[in-house]
Amino acid sequence: MNYRIGFGFDTHRLEEWKELWLGGVLVPHSKGAVGHSDADVLIHAICDALLGAAALGDIGTHFPDTSDEFKGIDSKILLQRTCALIRGKGYTIGNIDTTVVLQAPKITPYVSEMVITLRDVMGISQNQLSVKAKTSEKLGFIGREEGLSAYAVAIILESEI
Repeated sequence: MNYRIGFGFDTHRLEEWKELWLGGVLVPHSKGAVGHSDADVLIHAICDALLGAAALGDIGTHFPDTSDEFKGIDSKILLQRTCALIRGKGYTIGNIDTTVVLQAPKITPYVSEMVITLRDVMGISQNQLSVKAKTSEKLGFIGREEGLSAYAVAIILESEI
């Protein structure tokens, strides 16, 4: 069986009065992420990890921020399309491990909902996805609550014929 590994990263600026979408879930907070789409850093990192594993470029290649088609788009749609792309190339998802880095808010109460949402979008089982959260111990732009980041690692497998 041919295994492939991909790594994804995304970061967005935080701004007051914006919505904070993480893993397809609206997280209540006084600040939200700014971006061309809904700025869901977790989903964007997952997309990049999956695309990278399949050697299909990155999220900006497939869903450019210069296109009006993707302005304000729900990132779950981007993830569905990403999964269709990798499946179209003959791959299935093995597992995905993610980490969201933000100072506030604490997202632990929302992680289960994120996993369920993402699992349903990708058509995978719960034990194929891990979502973790860390702070930056008040260091840097994340510690000052100016932004947030997410990391993802994905393993995909060649589908058996």
